Amino acid sequence: MNSVLFAADADWVSEEVFSALVDTDTYVSRVADGREIRAGLDEVQPDLIVLDMQIGSMGGVATCLDLRHDMEAGRVPPVPILLLLDRDADQFLAKESGADGWLVKPLNPLLLRRTASEMLARKTATAS
Repeated sequence: MNSVLFAADADWVSEEVFSALVDTDTYVSRVADGREIRAGLDEVQPDLIVLDMQIGSMGGVATCLDLRHDMEAGRVPPVPILLLLDRDADQFLAKESGADGWLVKPLNPLLLRRTASEMLARKTATAS
């Protein structure tokens, strides 16, 4: 079974992610703030992290950067990170933050599922 740790504060984004990713082989756990990711990592031990661009007081890019620093330092295990961007121009930020993949909202459920499946199949984070 694959586990996905998902961070978003908007219910509509959560509904889209859950409907696209949850199945008999994939469990999705949600936190509502980027600062809650740490506790989620320990609890869920995810195979994939999905971060919405807008997450409470610590957004997706800041959370991704923070996680990448900790992964590089060996404080947390490497996990692939998928960012859900608000606009095409945010792709630069996604690259700079060390995200392994990104999609621009509004989300296409089939593309989200395929992207997550491909990232879960690799189960390793890209070296940043």
